[in-house]
Amino acid sequence: MKVKGKDFRSIWVDENDDRIIKIIDQRHLPHEFVIEELTSVREAARAIRDMHVRGAGLIGVTAAYGMYLAALSAPADDFDAALAAAGDILIETRPTAINLSWAVQKQLETVRGVSSPPDKIALTLETAGKIARQDAAFSQSIGTHGLKIIEKISEAKNGETVNILTHCNAGWLAFVDYGTATAPIYAAFSRGIKLHVWVDETRPWNQGSRLTAWELGEQGVPYSVIPDNLGGHLMQHGMVDLVIVGADRTTITGDVANKTGTYLKALAAHDNHIPFYAAFPSTTFDWNREDGIGEIPIEERSADEVKYTRGWYRGEIIEVLVTPANARAVNYSFDVTPARLITGLITERGVCRADRESILDLFPERKP
Repeated sequence: MKVKGKDFRSIWVDENDDRIIKIIDQRHLPHEFVIEELTSVREAARAIRDMHVRGAGLIGVTAAYGMYLAALSAPADDFDAALAAAGDILIETRPTAINLSWAVQKQLETVRGVSSPPDKIALTLETAGKIARQDAAFSQSIGTHGLKIIEKISEAKNGETVNILTHCNAGWLAFVDYGTATAPIYAAFSRGIKLHVWVDETRPWNQGSRLTAWELGEQGVPYSVIPDNLGGHLMQHGMVDLVIVGADRTTITGDVANKTGTYLKALAAHDNHIPFYAAFPSTTFDWNREDGIGEIPIEERSADEVKYTRGWYRGEIIEVLVTPANARAVNYSFDVTPARLITGLITERGVCRADRESILDLFPERKP
């Protein structure tokens, strides 16, 4: 995608030194565009844990490159054990997004049975690159399939503006490129379909007002930032035609874990008969879990993220306390939207209903 007219992806290998992995440090957006260098697995883990990078897909790709960085420094006489320990460090950073553990396991499987440490290092770099390219390709395919949904709404409205509401950031900053919830939007916009996006601010990290708004602005897509609790009012007054969100983990039965507040949007959409879609790659499926509410681990982050907010003031980013200093705050970062509230799932293979039968029809290799 474009930043000031220049093509960027959210993570890449330094063109002059393949021992350096570069990321966009998203904590500084939208006010500053900062590129950070990662040179060790602990730096990669810190980047994931402290939200330098975030979003299911990008977390997974960063973990894959983190395993490569770990391989670079792994002792030859204890290589496999060191790589497994690095995997544990990465997996512990964010428990909800399944892409992270999937990427770590993929790297461990890649080097299993390979004896030469240099060969193992080369394989981890190659595998990380494959995971990154697959992530971008899946996102682009999600855009192609989701485009058809937007086209139908546009046709039904006789070419009038299609108003889409999204929550958090499931854009290219959350993946390697294109994004998931945003991919159909970008595809439709490039086709000349008239669009407008309602962008939830998504407290407490404000991934919507900071990141999604920045992304859409860079691509020229019309948008408006709204408070998190305004979506229901807009739906009641016919100002939303479609809701598209991302996902951090989806059960085989179609329950979707996504940024907290997604469930409330799904309830409002259901009550107002507005189509509600979750868009994500197949790597986000948890094929071993059926009950999303009861089985998906929900990350609880620091209370300070709720009590403080960050913003631009007189040329610098500062933190401001917005609660009483001794206030207790609770910060569950995700919630689960039951399948019954979801119109459909948009994946790289196509669109399906949020139920076991439809999901397995799309992914028949997963049938028992």
